[in-house]
Amino acid sequence: MIRCHLSRMMGERKVKVMDVARETGLHRNTVTLLYKETATRVDLDAIEKLCRLFECEVGDLFELVAEK
Repeated sequence: MIRCHLSRMMGERKVKVMDVARETGLHRNTVTLLYKETATRVDLDAIEKLCRLFECEVGDLFELVAEK
């Protein structure tokens, strides 16, 4: 399973979904799906924009965890 740490990163910076959408140019729904970890597909462009915004690597944003 892939975990997305967007909600944690947003919480640390105290930014809202709309703020991230505005700053990255991503659709609000895309950011919401990643925030709630319900996205099934993510565009590479979206990952790049989020990594640039949060000044992080892809591995900081996503994590592969073992299924229980």
